[in-house]
Amino acid sequence: MKSKITNIALSILTYLNVSAQKNEFVKKDSIIYPIHKSNIGKIAFMEKAIAIENFKETDFLKSFELKEKSELNIRVFLGNSLTNYLHLLSPQLTADELTKNGNYQFTFFVDNKKIYVENLNIGAGSADSKNQKTIFRVPLISSTNEDSWGKFLWNRFFGNGGQEALSEGGHLLKIEIRPYLKLTEVLAGNIIAEGQIKIIVPEIKIDEKLVKVQSIKPIKDWQISTEKIDIAKIEELNRKIAKKTYKNVTSIVAIKDGKILIEEYFNGSNRNTLHDTRSVGKSFASTLLGIAIKDKYIKSETQTLKEFYDLKSFQNYSTAKDSITLKSLLTMSSNFEGSDMNTESIGHEENMYPTKNWVDFTLNLPIDKTKSSGKQWDYFTAGVVVLGDIIHKSVPNGLEKYADKNLFKPLGITKYKWQFTPQKVANTAGSLQLSSLDNAKFGQLYKNQGTWNGKQILSQEWIEKSLSHQMIISEKEFYGYLFFNKTYNVNGLYYEVYYSDGNGGNRIFIFKDQPIVIVITATAYNTPYGEKQVEKIMQEYLIPAVTK
Repeated sequence: MKSKITNIALSILTYLNVSAQKNEFVKKDSIIYPIHKSNIGKIAFMEKAIAIENFKETDFLKSFELKEKSELNIRVFLGNSLTNYLHLLSPQLTADELTKNGNYQFTFFVDNKKIYVENLNIGAGSADSKNQKTIFRVPLISSTNEDSWGKFLWNRFFGNGGQEALSEGGHLLKIEIRPYLKLTEVLAGNIIAEGQIKIIVPEIKIDEKLVKVQSIKPIKDWQISTEKIDIAKIEELNRKIAKKTYKNVTSIVAIKDGKILIEEYFNGSNRNTLHDTRSVGKSFASTLLGIAIKDKYIKSETQTLKEFYDLKSFQNYSTAKDSITLKSLLTMSSNFEGSDMNTESIGHEENMYPTKNWVDFTLNLPIDKTKSSGKQWDYFTAGVVVLGDIIHKSVPNGLEKYADKNLFKPLGITKYKWQFTPQKVANTAGSLQLSSLDNAKFGQLYKNQGTWNGKQILSQEWIEKSLSHQMIISEKEFYGYLFFNKTYNVNGLYYEVYYSDGNGGNRIFIFKDQPIVIVITATAYNTPYGEKQVEKIMQEYLIPAVTK
C-alpha cells in the first residue's frame, strides 16, 4: 500500500514538472544536461563552484561542516523559468509586469522547524534571467566574498534565527523555493525546488576565564555599585560572546543609580579603547545644539534654514526650502528628497560621502513633494551634517572647540576622536570615538536632567524635548531629537528606553523609569546580525540581569 501511494505521488510530481515545462509563456532555456533532467525540482548543495558541464551526482554534498572561511553553494534545478512560474500565479500580467513584481521565495528549516522565510528582493536577478533560466547557482557562504544575492540571503537567515538554530552539533537544514508575486498582496506559488543537507557545527572551545563576570577596578569620576546582578545571566551572555554566537561585541557597561554596575570588555578592547560607534554621534549633535541654544548662540530649534543660508544660491531652490526648520532635521522629518532607508534616494548618505562639500550636497537636494516637512519620519544623515555646520558657524571658535569646552571637559572626558567633513568641521553625522565609560557619562547626563557634578550643562527643557515622542516611526517605535525610543517587554514588565543607535550594534540606552544607563559597543558594521543581536542581548540578558 505504501509503495502504491509513493508511486502515485511520484506520478503527480512528474506530471507537474512536465506541465511546468510545457507551459511556456516566455521562452526559457532548454533543459539539455542529463544532471538537470534527472534532478528537476531539486536543490543541490556543493562546496566548490563546479561548472554545470562537469557537475555530477557525486558532487552533491550530503553533509557540511560550518566553519569560518568555508564554501557552500547551491545549484537549483527548475522545470521552468521563474517568469513562467509567476505567470501561473497571475495569467493576466505581461512578462515585464511579472519580472518587475516577482521573484523567488526562500524558506529555511532547521531540524524540520521553519526558521526564516524571505521574499527575495525584486531587484535580485535580471529580467532576462527570470525569463530564461531553468538552472542557477548562488553562493551561500563564500570565503572569497563572491558578489551575489545568495550570501546576503544566507546572512539574513543567519541573523533571523539561523545562528541560534544551528547550535553546536549536527542539524538538518532544508530549503524550499517558491515563486512569489507582490501585487496588492503577496501571492506565493507551490514549491518549485527543495533540498536538504546535514550541517555539522563544530564545538568552539573557549577559555572559561572569559565567561566570568569581570571585576570593576576603581576609577575617577565613577563609584562602583554594590547592587546585586544576575551573575548567571551575564556569564551566559559572556559565553555566547566568547563562542561568537554574538559576534564582534567589544564592550558592555551598565550604570545604575549613577554607579558602575557592569563593565565587560571583549575581543581585545579595554577601558581605554575609543569605540567608533557610528551614528551614536548624531545624538551628540542634538546635545550641542541644545547647549548652543542655552548659551543663546542659536535662538531656537524652530529657526529655519533661510536664517543661516542663502538658499537661492543652491541648486533646486524652492520656497518650500525656506520653511525647513532645525527641528525637522533633529526629528528626521524634513522634506528634502533624501532617505538613508532607500538606496535609490539621491540624498542617500552614500551619495554624500564622495562629494567635496557635504553641506552643499544637502542644500542642493530638491524637495520631495510627497513629504510634508515635520510630519513624516525618514532617516536622513545629510540633514545632521547641516545641523553640525550651523552649530559650527554660530558658536565661538567652531564646533570642535565649543564641544570640548562646553560638553567634554565638564564631563571629565579628555580622550576622544572626531571624524571630520571635507571642510574640516567635526562630523556630527557619526563616528565620534569615545571610551565606553565616557559614552556612559553622556547617557548619565540625560538621567541627571542635564547636570554633572552640580553644573547644569544642558537644560532640563531640552532633555524633555529630546527624550519625547516627537515622531512616530512605527506602532512601537518613536523618535525624539536624534534619539530613538522603544519599549521592551521582559517577563511581563515594560521598560521604556531612549537610545542612540549606530551601525554595527552600537547603542547608548537611557531608561525612562529606571535609574539605568546601558552602553553596548560592537564592530559588526554593515552586517545583518549587528542590530538584531543587540536586541537579543538587551531582551534576554541585560534587562533581566540589572533589574532583578
